Amino acid sequence: QVQLVESGGGLVQPGGSLRLSCAASGSIFSIYTMGWYRQAPGKQREFVLSISSAGGTKSAQSVKGRFTISRDNAKSTVSLEMNSLKPEDTGVYYCNAEYINSQWWGQGTQVTVSS
Repeated sequence: QVQLVESGGGLVQPGGSLRLSCAASGSIFSIYTMGWYRQAPGKQREFVLSISSAGGTKSAQSVKGRFTISRDNAKSTVSLEMNSLKPEDTGVYYCNAEYINSQWWGQGTQVTVSS
């Protein structure tokens, strides 16, 4: 069982930056693939970025070159650095942990990109 708590969301202007963090507890953090997903109003939840236990990353095309994911296994945290934000990046961002056939979700944090 893994508990995930996101933080760092907020309101930012287009072109701005924001950093999200996710703190995990309850299990061995280093074995999990960690990811970030987002859900815009009226749309389905979509994949953003992930980082494997070995440090390999995957990224949605829409955020390549703008968003970066990193993890700190010693602190059991995963971060999402978001730059050059666009209004279409607005949504609730969810932290995800995955291991074999199981996955866990955080409660989400709101990111709003607007002038």
